[in-house]
Amino acid sequence: MTTTTTRDRPVRVERRHHLAGTWQLVRLALRRDRIVLPIWVLVLGLMASAGAGAYETLYPTQAERESLTAVMANNPSVSLIYGPAYDLSTAGGFTAWRYGTLVATFLALACIFTMTRHTRQEEDTGRHELLASAVVGRYAALTASVIVAGLGSLATGLLITVSLMGAGLPAAGSVAFGASTALVGFVFIGIAAIAVQLAEYSRTANGIASAVLGAAFIVRAVGDASADGSWLSWLSPIGWATRVRAFADERWWVLALLVAAAVVLTGAGYFLLPKRDVGMSLIPARPGPAAAAPGLRSPFALAWRLHRGALIGWTVGFALMGAMYGSLAAGIGDIIGDSEQSRQMFERLGGADALVDAFIGMTALMVAMIASLYAVQSTLRMRAEESAVRVEPLLATRVSRLGWAASHLVFPLLGTALLLAVAGFCTGLLHGLRVGDVGGQLPSVLGATMAQLPAVWVVAGLAVALFGFLPKAATAAWAVAAAFVLLSMFGPILQLNQAVLNVSPFQHVPNLPAAEFTATPLVWLTVLAVAFTGAGLAAFRRRDIG
Repeated sequence: MTTTTTRDRPVRVERRHHLAGTWQLVRLALRRDRIVLPIWVLVLGLMASAGAGAYETLYPTQAERESLTAVMANNPSVSLIYGPAYDLSTAGGFTAWRYGTLVATFLALACIFTMTRHTRQEEDTGRHELLASAVVGRYAALTASVIVAGLGSLATGLLITVSLMGAGLPAAGSVAFGASTALVGFVFIGIAAIAVQLAEYSRTANGIASAVLGAAFIVRAVGDASADGSWLSWLSPIGWATRVRAFADERWWVLALLVAAAVVLTGAGYFLLPKRDVGMSLIPARPGPAAAAPGLRSPFALAWRLHRGALIGWTVGFALMGAMYGSLAAGIGDIIGDSEQSRQMFERLGGADALVDAFIGMTALMVAMIASLYAVQSTLRMRAEESAVRVEPLLATRVSRLGWAASHLVFPLLGTALLLAVAGFCTGLLHGLRVGDVGGQLPSVLGATMAQLPAVWVVAGLAVALFGFLPKAATAAWAVAAAFVLLSMFGPILQLNQAVLNVSPFQHVPNLPAAEFTATPLVWLTVLAVAFTGAGLAAFRRRDIG
């Protein structure tokens, strides 16, 4: 009899790599953002070059350009919004001043939302926990988010550089502009990486990172507007980007500050990640009450709880924006200078003979276009709730589909009205105080702003229609809103055909306060918004949930 001795072999358990599955998550994130990511790269990347192309038309003589530089360099109100004006005698210097702060701020916001979407939001929905149970490393999700947001920021910077060089601007300034803008995005990628470790929910993480961005913008604004407080701008990453001085004797060493901040902040996010469990946060959420409040018994009460944070944040932002526009309105003649072409551009955008009234009309248009972005965001909240499988349990009760949808649509419809009213009130109040006629200016400016509301409702209606008919493509509402904004902002400057401009609903609103008020286009825009909204709700009522 042969005895076989079996020797136990130790089973070696391979330790899972911390970055395992990163590239699969990158591919997944790029697929999910295949619409949104290219949109914000193209919009932000081409915005500056579009402005550079209009410079020669607006300021054709050297005397006008020198006058523009002298006026802007000594105007604190303008520096508050756009930053310091180093050299406006060239197309490059004008472009860097006019669009540098704006593009950097919006790029930072896009990076924050991208980071939160692919990290904390995935944990909120439970999808990350499912992935973590497979061969996915601890740092894979954060790394994939950094890569995707970083690619978007890098692509935006490269597109800015190439488009400016294609417009005939110097290569050195174009590279400085593109690099500084992209690096601001990388800095706020790091800030978002920290925020998603601190907060337990995606909305809170977005709020923390956006608050840091708002603080950076305010610190930069106060520093640039104050001769004694210019050192404050060096405390803000957005201020560092303007201190690179693109097209005005570039300071390349300032880019090292942005690189160092991006590395340190992103590294801090990686350091904090293993100190919490999946789905948890470093700052624990407060425990809720044992029983729901009596008021939280209706679909609208739940919708208010979901929307109130964003609405409050947008309202504060619109109040600040209105106050800045109101402080600028009375001095717009000095801001524009002696350029007749520039005056004509403002009058085309505002539709008025009086320059101040044209500026107020243009600000009303800008406020409305930004409000349309809130309309899209609040409308797509319905799709987010549906994708997270939180709608089906509600509809299994006595809550109807139309009742649930109507509770959410209060915010893109009435919420946008609130935003326009706040911005119009603050603009009219500040302008009235500066000219000493609050009673006369406040109603006029408020009316001009509120007249834009039907056009905003059309954008919201289109978002509802996409949600109802094509829920998987509902995010295309961002592309629709972006197209309308681009047509309204750059169409008149680029002298596009009127038939193309008429695609935007904002082109049909009377350019108050100087233009004659006509109710007919506002009625038709309202009818169109009702038709889109009704069609979307009817489609939602018939289709499957999810």
